[in-house]
Amino acid sequence: MKSAVENLEPTRVKLTVEVTPEELKPSMDHAYSHIAEQVNIPGFRKGKVPPRIIDQRVGRGAVVEHAVNDALPALYRQAVTEAEVRPLGQPSIEVTSVPGVATEGADSDALVFTAEVDIRPEIALPELDGVTLTVEDAEVSDEDVEERLTTLRQRFATLVSVDRAAKTGDFATIDLRATIGEEEIDSVSGVSYEIGSGNMLEGLDEALTGLTAGETTTFKAPLAGGERSGEEAEVTVTPTAVKEQELPDVDDDFAQTASEFDTVAELRENLREQVADAKSNNRAVQARDQLLEHLLANTDFPLPAGVIEDEIHRHLENEGRLEDDTHREEVRVEATDTLRRQLLLDTLAEKVEVKVGQNELIEFLLRTAQQYGMDPNEFIQQADTNGQIPTFVAELSRNKSLAVALRQVKIVDGAGAEVDLTDYIGSDEEDAVQAAVAAAQAAADGAVEAGGIETVEVDVDDLESADSADSADSADSADSADSADSADSADSAEDAEDAKA
Repeated sequence: MKSAVENLEPTRVKLTVEVTPEELKPSMDHAYSHIAEQVNIPGFRKGKVPPRIIDQRVGRGAVVEHAVNDALPALYRQAVTEAEVRPLGQPSIEVTSVPGVATEGADSDALVFTAEVDIRPEIALPELDGVTLTVEDAEVSDEDVEERLTTLRQRFATLVSVDRAAKTGDFATIDLRATIGEEEIDSVSGVSYEIGSGNMLEGLDEALTGLTAGETTTFKAPLAGGERSGEEAEVTVTPTAVKEQELPDVDDDFAQTASEFDTVAELRENLREQVADAKSNNRAVQARDQLLEHLLANTDFPLPAGVIEDEIHRHLENEGRLEDDTHREEVRVEATDTLRRQLLLDTLAEKVEVKVGQNELIEFLLRTAQQYGMDPNEFIQQADTNGQIPTFVAELSRNKSLAVALRQVKIVDGAGAEVDLTDYIGSDEEDAVQAAVAAAQAAADGAVEAGGIETVEVDVDDLESADSADSADSADSADSADSADSADSADSAEDAEDAKA
């Protein structure tokens, strides 16, 4: 098999592949066998029809077409491997010459096809030597402890009705109705809402503030969901009751009710430890995010436009908003940023040579299944069916790469003192496993809720020692350019638009 690569753009190539009759023969034999099983020809049993009779009765063209469609996926994969091309997404394949039909510049018995595909850009990462990251101080103040204690008290608070105007922090029982013109879009009754939480409609907090039970007001707000999402509606709201939180006293009885401790002193000490742990964890997150931003700011590379456009279309189609040009631009920005981040981290994973082993993947899947209260086997089967396994592998690889890279930079606090994040980033690759699994957990949330991710199918058994390059070449994360950097994406070649014999 001969192949040539033409660079169309920095991130797109065209492969021209010529396949000899000998290389196509297994597919031709398979085509004859398959057709022999399907046709009814007097004088011959099914499956026993000779090729020359099939050529006479069915036509050699049909056999060639069957063979070409059968062979294209494997031939494309072979061409990609031999040319050392790293594809992103699905190829656009066109058959330009088929056996038995003379074509200029090609053997009349050769199969010739072209494949245009987006590829991974070449990315030169900056050196990490001399990089210093500054994270917040980890000192725990009395105010930090009191804030944590107040949050705990709120969990055990009781709501008491008050005869006064509503204010921030109150809980109002509300009736709400949204209309556009004369059309009622939605209405709810008896809903409890915390004023100031901002988790319902834009402007609702301001509308409720100052109202007493039984008063009604109207305001304008963009709808937050549904088919009319983003459209401005007139909202009528009535608080039928206003209640305030009555916090329990801070005493030993409260400590025993709200915790495993007998005294307030023990409870406060435990809360101080919780705050310290949270601050240490936040410092690790800050360092990780700062390192990623440093890499992004100091790295410039082109992005494959086709992959971004495919993701935009998929996203808008899923939302039923293909004609929404404003939202299209919002999705474009998000898809571009996400793909850029993923490609950079995949390159980092290769540079620091991280690997995602089967045990790590299984641990991650088990933890995620537990998080969602699902049977592990059921969760893994669902993830595999939805094509999410490669996404999880890629995300684990990316997070491990950041953990490993963080060991190469200097991390200090606000006073310039060096910060030890070994508990979070490890001291060698094995120590980074837990950090990567935890960091990838958040990414999995979105993937699981999505219910399905468009990516290549990967056998779980093939993941035993997949390195980051292989895993990243198999799938990208959910909610981005679901681009599979894998020759397996050639399976779509079976239905290649122009593969006609």
